[in-house]
Parts: sequence; structure tokens; C-alpha cells
Amino acid sequence: MRTTSIAPTITPAVHDGAPEDSRHGGRRRFTRLGNYLFVLPAVVLMAAIVYYSIAYTVSLSTYDTNGISPRRTFVGVENYLRAFDDPGFWSSLRNIGIFLLLVPVQMALGFAFAVVVSSGLRAAIWYKIVLFLPVVLAPAIMAPVFVQSFAPGGPVNDLLTGVGLGGFAKAWLADPDTAIGVLGLIFIWGGTGFSFVIYLAGLSQIDRQVIEAARIDGAGNLRVLASVVLPMLKGSSVTLVVLGTIGTIKTFDIPQIITQGGPANSTQFLATYIYQQSVKNYAAGYGAAMTVLLVVACLFLAAVQLRLARRGDA
Repeated sequence: MRTTSIAPTITPAVHDGAPEDSRHGGRRRFTRLGNYLFVLPAVVLMAAIVYYSIAYTVSLSTYDTNGISPRRTFVGVENYLRAFDDPGFWSSLRNIGIFLLLVPVQMALGFAFAVVVSSGLRAAIWYKIVLFLPVVLAPAIMAPVFVQSFAPGGPVNDLLTGVGLGGFAKAWLADPDTAIGVLGLIFIWGGTGFSFVIYLAGLSQIDRQVIEAARIDGAGNLRVLASVVLPMLKGSSVTLVVLGTIGTIKTFDIPQIITQGGPANSTQFLATYIYQQSVKNYAAGYGAAMTVLLVVACLFLAAVQLRLARRGDA
């Protein structure tokens, strides 16, 4: 009888997952590298232009130079000390402080208009266009309009004369006591439209059922706005405060185009004063020192406001 023996066959284990994992890992590394390569040009450009400019400005602030001649003298922190002893520097800070008080006015008007428009107002699209118009119009376009409006023979004085108040007519932009007030009105007019858009976008995200529930509980319109709507728009309010503060500190275009900082430096802001000292007075080192102070002030106030906002959320 013939016996057939069958030898066991041993098949080596094949780890199918290892090559696949290796391929996926390599692909992920390649994708990550590709992402960095896509971002690299922007980073290089940022470093070459922005960060280099910041470093150069800080360096320039330690020299006495006119910005044109290659000859310059190292003075250390003397330019910074000069700023603190300069009446023009403090006058520009005073005007910034006045305009910072107008930021809540912009926000309040923008919020009021946003509530009215979002309440189902007829022809709301036209109100949106009118209110948003200051945001899209360049200051260089609107500045001549304001100059002509407040000129001695402009429509503002004509209106005052027409209603029997001709005694109040004056050259508004030529009077140090009224020029800053005119710029304040222009500032409110321009900022209200931006606040309106931000608040209108925030109102569109609020669930109407929350408002209806508050009304069912007996809350009136003012109570709903104060206790329901405003708390839900806190993020929008913080954004407007931060942007409004930074925008106010670096105000340049409107006062530079309309009054050039005059009359008698009554409408100087820090940015316009920096321009005057750096370009017109050829004090580039001094202007660079004030620029550094301007940037530090913006960063400090923004950090404080964001910290207070986070503390309020806690």
C-alpha cells in the first residue's frame, strides 16, 4: 500500500498595510511640503517689505537725518524724548483722544440704522445704499465736497442765512475752534456706514425665534434690544471698537486733504504730524520715532481691548 505524505506549506505573512501606510505617509509629507512652498513667496515678500521696513524705521528713529543725505548722526533715544517735549505731538494726541470719543457715536448710529432697516422697512435697499455710500467712496473724492460745503459761500452758510441764523455763518475750516468739529462730523459720517454694515450682518444671523420668545415673556422692544440683541452682537461690537480705535489713531487722509493739519495745527493728527515732520520739515529720524510710537500705541490698545473682551466672555 502506497502512503502519500502531504508536507505542510508555510506561507510567509504579508503585511499589506505597511507599504500602504508608507505611501500615505509620504503623500502627507509631500502635501505638507507643498503647502509650505505655496505660502513661502508670501512670507518672503512680507519679510522683505513689511518686516524690513519696520526694522529700518526703528533703526532710523535713532538717527538725526533728513532722509535724503547719506550723512546721519546717531542720537539714540533723543528723538523719542523730543516727541514727549513737542507741543505739536501732544496736540495731535489730543485730537486723537477727541476722535476716540466719537467711535461709540458711530457705533450707536450704525446700530440704530441697522435695527430700523432690518425691521422690514420698505425700500430698505435704498437706505442700505445711502448708508453704505461713505464706505465705498474714497476720501479724495469726498474731500472737495466737504471743502466746498463749509466754505464761506458754501451751502452750509447759505442754509444758516436762509433760516435766519446768518450771524453764525463763518469760514468753518479756517477757524481753529470749528475746524476740528467739522472733521469730527465727517468722521462720524464715514464711520457710521461701516458700523451699519457690520451690525446689519450680525442682526441677520440672530435666530428670530429667540426674539419671539423674549416677546412672549413680555419683553418690550427696548428690553429685547438691550437684553437679547446687543449681547448677541458682542463680537460685532468688539470688532468695531478695535478697528475704530486703530483707524482713529492712524487717521490721515481726511485731515490731510481737507485742512493739511491747519489752521494753526488745530487739526493735526499723529499720522499727519509725522508726514509734516518727515516730508516737509526733512526730519526723517524724528518722524520715524513718532511712527514707532504710533505702531506701539495701536498694538497696545488693540491688545487691551481684546483682553477685556475675552475677560467679559469668561
